[in-house]
Amino acid sequence: MAIRTFGANAVDWEQRIDLNRLRDERLSRLKQSLERSELGSLLTFDFSNIRYMTSTHIGTWAMDKLIRFALLPRGGEPLIWDFGSAARHHQLYNPWLEGAKRARAGISTLRGAFHPDAGIAGEVARKIYEVLAEHGLASEPIGVDLVEMPILAALQARELTVVDGQQVFLDARRIKTEDEIALLTQACSMVDAAYEELYSFLRPGVRENECVGLVAKVLYDLGSEYVEGVNAISGERCSPHPHVYSDRLIRPGDPAFFDILHSHMGYRTCYYRCFAVGSASPAMRDAYVRCREYMDRAIALVKPGATTADIVSVWPTAQEFGFPDEEAAFALQYGHGVGLSIWEKPIFSRLVSLDHPEVLEEGMVFALETYWPATDGWSAARIEEEVVVTSTGCEVITKFPAEKLLIAGRRYYS
Repeated sequence: MAIRTFGANAVDWEQRIDLNRLRDERLSRLKQSLERSELGSLLTFDFSNIRYMTSTHIGTWAMDKLIRFALLPRGGEPLIWDFGSAARHHQLYNPWLEGAKRARAGISTLRGAFHPDAGIAGEVARKIYEVLAEHGLASEPIGVDLVEMPILAALQARELTVVDGQQVFLDARRIKTEDEIALLTQACSMVDAAYEELYSFLRPGVRENECVGLVAKVLYDLGSEYVEGVNAISGERCSPHPHVYSDRLIRPGDPAFFDILHSHMGYRTCYYRCFAVGSASPAMRDAYVRCREYMDRAIALVKPGATTADIVSVWPTAQEFGFPDEEAAFALQYGHGVGLSIWEKPIFSRLVSLDHPEVLEEGMVFALETYWPATDGWSAARIEEEVVVTSTGCEVITKFPAEKLLIAGRRYYS
């Protein structure tokens, strides 16, 4: 597989990302996943699953509101019920939804903000039931990814059999298409640029939150759809790792690591890099070397046919780096699929992977994360690489240098 990094614009003189193919292949994979299941239909309230199913998007403000929903009947085409004028927009500009036939106005309960007696939950259930009845599927199990309790009760009041549908969605999304891989690579290239700016900016006297602001500006200037988060950790905050930035002032000799998560046309990144600021202590250098070794051992094993158990077997146990068990150390030595959300299949963790291994396949895209605390008791190293599984191994698509510990703000030191 040759993974290319195209410009973001469409042009007539070069074959780049094919968005029509992207839509068609995603829906085809979801239909195939549904056919392999025992479900009669899939109902989604999850923003990423709605996008995968319908290729619609109304802004990241809606991601946590559960206000829109979409349905895929077995043997049929997806329908979307969307918020206010968003449905009208789909009718005008999303021809793959056949206008008002499959893009309809509809609203859920606004996470309970509507008065319970307004009947909104019952109306959602009515809409779903009528479509299923038209397709002869009202007696078949309906797979739902996530749902509010009033909606669940209303669906069950219609005598619909509601079961877990999340696995069907994640099964479809597990292997990425050619265009998905290209978008994920483009998303990483934007973070490459953000790290270049951050490395030049990082020095004693700046705050973690300033670093977050800089990264967000770079990404939005490059056309990012959504900066989901920038995890900025420095100094004694590195061990233990709190997973959230602060207003801490960065000092000479501090370790500093960052995780940059953003969305390019829906496709996410999860991309750590680690620096020392001004200078690096021997303990910090040793921690970085060990963190890198665990990463390199893992990457060397990635190929079709290998398993998640193979990968996690080369990582240290929780007890080796100061935690009582794998649950307490979860997500420090870790791996996860990346796509329209940042945690997809497959999952790599000693918590689950040794007993429940998953087989790696060509076309999977996932991030591998390693961590190691320094012997000084407060420094720590954190590295993350995103890889694409190819026919013969894998290709790393996170390109900002991480082979050795980089020293930022070094002009103050000899």
